[in-house]
Amino acid sequence: MLDRQQRPILATERLRLRAPDAGDVEALVRLVNDPDIARMTTGIPYPYTLDHGCAFIAMVEAADPAHDLPLLIEHQRYGPMGMVGLHRRARAWPEIGYWLGREFWGLGFATEAAKALVEFATQSRGHRVLASGHFADNPASGRVLEKLGFLYTGEVIARASYGRDEAALTRMMVRLA
Repeated sequence: MLDRQQRPILATERLRLRAPDAGDVEALVRLVNDPDIARMTTGIPYPYTLDHGCAFIAMVEAADPAHDLPLLIEHQRYGPMGMVGLHRRARAWPEIGYWLGREFWGLGFATEAAKALVEFATQSRGHRVLASGHFADNPASGRVLEKLGFLYTGEVIARASYGRDEAALTRMMVRLA
């Protein structure tokens, strides 16, 4: 397992992607404690409390970054903006997921952050296939993935969403290197 100092820090023109730490908890809770964000993710409950944030940071610190790599999306001026991650699920290839605080929607930050992680995954980690998906009622997330070269597989699965307290239909996508 890599220690905190060995976790990658990725940079783009406007963003820095790094492992979140205890100093980020309050900002993350403020950003993600939004029902419209929680309902578009699988693992974020609403309301999202300080206890949830602390448990999330503990999970990040205990995770093996070779298999689970959540990264904070940080802007020099705005500070923390959201999260992007590379995760191993039941599939043979890793999945990319992301969320942004509401005030950063529609400004290209999700695409920029996810692009940096896709490049890291393919160039530094050698992943030839990446997966992702978006809830059927969140086409904006699908457009982000399309910009990154993801294609629809035709598979639609029901995935649990803590923010909805029920399953949501998820349109699966794949990207080949």
